[in-house]
Amino acid sequence: MPWDVPVGMAAMEPPVTPDRDEARRWAAEELSKQQYPDAQPSWLDQLWRDFLDWLTSLDSGGTGSGPDFAVPLIVALAVALIVVAVVVVRPRLNARRKAARADIYGDDNSMDSDGYRKRAATAADDGDWPTAVVDQFRALVRSAEERDVIEVRAGRTADEAARQLGQVFGFAQARLDAAARLFDAVLYGEQGATASGYEAVRQLDGDLLGVKPDFAGQAHAGFAVPR
Repeated sequence: MPWDVPVGMAAMEPPVTPDRDEARRWAAEELSKQQYPDAQPSWLDQLWRDFLDWLTSLDSGGTGSGPDFAVPLIVALAVALIVVAVVVVRPRLNARRKAARADIYGDDNSMDSDGYRKRAATAADDGDWPTAVVDQFRALVRSAEERDVIEVRAGRTADEAARQLGQVFGFAQARLDAAARLFDAVLYGEQGATASGYEAVRQLDGDLLGVKPDFAGQAHAGFAVPR
């Protein structure tokens, strides 16, 4: 060995100048890691798939050889795509982790449903759609607690509330799930809010108010009904 480097370290060092097949394999393996496709938005997912398809197409001739520019081009594109993925993925994964352990109401859970509705309506009038969406969803869940549909419980997340309410408001399960996802995405900065998003949650809140929950066949854990 030309340099005085421990054998174990030398074995871990990648080739300084990989050949075409080796560069393609490195890029494909890196981009196939679970954290990238799991947290990508749709446009990045498509870009990722297109890039892997392109890598595969490079080997379609079966010769394993190609123009000299192929290796640096593959490496450069792979690095660029990985950087973009990390920039986009990391905030999304952090937001999901926060959402998974955060109470719907935050630090102040003393407001009643009408208070949340009024605050949401005021925010909507001001064009503050993130606040409007968040407070409207809080109104929906608080209302269910006040109506003795679900028990008041500290630490309940938006996803938990949606799943639980969907058990007794079966017609609205898909809308509840969508509202919970929107709440988490807006509250934790994963995406912005819009007037249509607020209106969807507001209409869902109104629809649930007009329907009697169906507890038939439900295990009563978490529901505010007689044991």
